[in-house]
Amino acid sequence: MGAENDEGGRARDVEADAERSATDRPIRFSESFRAVFWSFFGVRKRRDLERDAARLNPVHVVITAFVMMALFIAILVTVVHFVVSAK
Repeated sequence: MGAENDEGGRARDVEADAERSATDRPIRFSESFRAVFWSFFGVRKRRDLERDAARLNPVHVVITAFVMMALFIAILVTVVHFVVSAK
């Protein structure tokens, strides 16, 4: 029984260490992009949302959101232009 508890304890320690190392390392811009991309659709897992909320750099989020918004508007304007000029 003691060995089972020891194994379970080690597994929890490894899990906790992995979670701590994931939250301690600086977030990459690509991770900010992925978080903003999924937020445009409103689809996020609670676990990912909580992890990102603790780690995201607000400057990266704002820059990424403006770039993605401009890209979205450009795509819409292009589609409308092609639909209107196709007549």
